[in-house]
Amino acid sequence: MRHHWLLLGACGWVLLILMFASKFINFSFRIPDDYGGKPEPLGWTVIATGDAESPSQVPKRKRPDTEHQLAGSVVAVDEQDWQAVHTERLDLISSVCGNASVKNLTHTAVNKFVLDRIFVCDKHKILFCQTPKVGNTQWKKVLIVLNGAFSSIDEIPENVVHDHEKNGLPRLSALTEPEITKRLGTYFKFLIVRDPFERLISAFKDKFLYNPRFEPWYKHDIAPAIIRKYKKNRLETKGLQFEDFVRYLGDPNHMRLDRQFGDHIIHWVTYVELCAPCEIKYSVIGHHESLERDAPFILKAAGIDHLVSYPTIPPGITLYNKTKVEQYFSGISKRDIRRLYARFQGDFELFGYKKPDFLLN
Repeated sequence: MRHHWLLLGACGWVLLILMFASKFINFSFRIPDDYGGKPEPLGWTVIATGDAESPSQVPKRKRPDTEHQLAGSVVAVDEQDWQAVHTERLDLISSVCGNASVKNLTHTAVNKFVLDRIFVCDKHKILFCQTPKVGNTQWKKVLIVLNGAFSSIDEIPENVVHDHEKNGLPRLSALTEPEITKRLGTYFKFLIVRDPFERLISAFKDKFLYNPRFEPWYKHDIAPAIIRKYKKNRLETKGLQFEDFVRYLGDPNHMRLDRQFGDHIIHWVTYVELCAPCEIKYSVIGHHESLERDAPFILKAAGIDHLVSYPTIPPGITLYNKTKVEQYFSGISKRDIRRLYARFQGDFELFGYKKPDFLLN
């Protein structure tokens, strides 16, 4: 009997050690949420790694922010340089918003959908428009600390960040019309953008391949609906492919499915639809590709740099990966890519992202 209990005790210790080791290994390979990072699965779309480059180029203009990138590294820039970049970004938005030929792609009503995306920090008079898959989890943590729900970013549990009943982040839509108008007219307002096609890849990976937040509706409800309508080869046994996702997004009648999916579509709708940049005059536009230097200056411009810091960004995570984008789109028909670009053209032009090379051939 004694040997029996010793054996059971030994098995218990082995199980505990294995559980601890498994947890440690998972933690070691974890990359912060919203930075697009887990290893690629075998047997799916293969992503080749390559040299990173900055996509943010304003047509026919000199871009000060691209002059400071050397061999994939970001060199520190002073405030005057950043202010020049910031001014050019806002000037470009103003110019594109005034272009009547793309007005249908750049203008949208400031409706409840838009107001639901904007988080409020009354204490410091800040409005932040959420653009998913662009490092927004980290900015939400910044605002949660500023609103006083937690004293530091490190104290915020991951499951609280996106729980809007617990994170202390009110939305602009919860206020009265006069209160909304006042804040839109007087508060510091900002949003973050990234290359639109790379953002779509990040959304596809996060919601349909990995789903780290265990949101089953993407796999069991949304993916099957897209497959039924847009998968060309009905006999194929694989799940949702990126080309099916692209075909859905580029369909002029995509709104029929969008309404069925509800607010889950925020991870892949346009910046125009999310934040109405032609209707709302934002104080600052940050770019994911240059976030290492944009984030400190945004905090300073908002007057909160002495109160909170943006969380540490893993090296190279924000850099645009041209090879990855080209690899994802390599097996997709030009017709489907052109239709996708037609939908996101407003985002490309408003924020200075150049049209992909594979659409120019």
